[in-house]
Amino acid sequence: MRQVHIVGLGLNPRDLPCEISQKIAKAQVLVGGQRLLDCFKGHPAIKVPIQSPLNETIERIRKEIVEEKDVVVLADGDPGFYGIGKRLLDALGRETVIIYPNVTTLQIAASRLKISWHDIRSVSLHGRQDIQSLLTALVGNDRVAVFTDPDFHPAKVADELVRRGIDTFDMYVFEKLCTESEKIGCFELKEAAKKTFSSLNFIILDRIKRAQVPLCLGLEDEKYLHQKGLITKKEIRAAGLAALEIEPHHTLWDLGAGCGSVAIEASILANQGTILAVEKATDRVKLIRENIKRTGAYSVAVIQGEMPGCLESLPDPDRVFIGGGMGRDNRVLEEACKRLKPGGNLVLHVVLMDSLARARDYLNGLNWPFSTTQVQVSRSKSTAGDQRLGALNPVFILSATKTTP
Repeated sequence: MRQVHIVGLGLNPRDLPCEISQKIAKAQVLVGGQRLLDCFKGHPAIKVPIQSPLNETIERIRKEIVEEKDVVVLADGDPGFYGIGKRLLDALGRETVIIYPNVTTLQIAASRLKISWHDIRSVSLHGRQDIQSLLTALVGNDRVAVFTDPDFHPAKVADELVRRGIDTFDMYVFEKLCTESEKIGCFELKEAAKKTFSSLNFIILDRIKRAQVPLCLGLEDEKYLHQKGLITKKEIRAAGLAALEIEPHHTLWDLGAGCGSVAIEASILANQGTILAVEKATDRVKLIRENIKRTGAYSVAVIQGEMPGCLESLPDPDRVFIGGGMGRDNRVLEEACKRLKPGGNLVLHVVLMDSLARARDYLNGLNWPFSTTQVQVSRSKSTAGDQRLGALNPVFILSATKTTP
């Protein structure tokens, strides 16, 4: 069986090294996107356009190499950087695939701006249903490169960011790089949302200012906009986040999110995951959105609705936090436990004895391992030229782990 040669064309197929040009010239089968195949119209090889679903194209490649044909797969930029390289390696095996790297769009774009690119976070919106991966990347990164697609073109991306109140980035749009029609522009997001760009484009989002409130773990309560008394105090927040044991890729449900303080700080920990803040009260939802904007925790998605019904369409969580959503019965707790992934952690903060008893009885019935911790916090207050300690309400923290069914 022959090997498959995956060739990165860079941004201009005419600039290929002689060795790679010869490899393409000898190919009996050329595989690639239609735009790349059109660059080799005079080539005598069989042309196989890459189409969705990709499995059909992979099987066609497998068939051709089994028949001992020389197959070359044409790729944009570098096949190993958001390219087809990984998919073919996984499907055909390392021994069957040879990769010829080339420069990426990101490298060229960075060179045009005369900046280094080693610390630029990059995301691809190809085939995505939303821009959640981009929102996650904007948290804590000063520059983010975006590989767009026809649905998420620069104007659409800018519009999505503007609708979320994001105003801390400008957008560089690179059109038709490495061609005679190359064009580069820098725009405010509101401006970019109204423009039309070439279908051959690339984006770099460049931070122009910091968030109003620097995002960190253990933010002071007064840094959050909140209704009086309706916030998880920073000491209790820290204990709850520790009990959740959040990993970077996790999906977290924050049920009864209040002002969003737990969800917002969880976004630092789940910096490659999904944070969903669920709240039914309209006034509190407004506070969550404003706190997201103030802290730059753009990856937090706000879900407004009545629980447990509004949870149905959400992705299954790795972690669940219930701080204000216990209610008068166990319906929310039951749904959260049902949807929690095996091995996932559930953390509840409760202050009422009845809620504590109901939660403990329910978790006992599930036979999940869990622990109960009472956290009592006192804070110093100035009195008569000295200080005294004033106690906050004690909070019970229930931590449970879902056992494999």
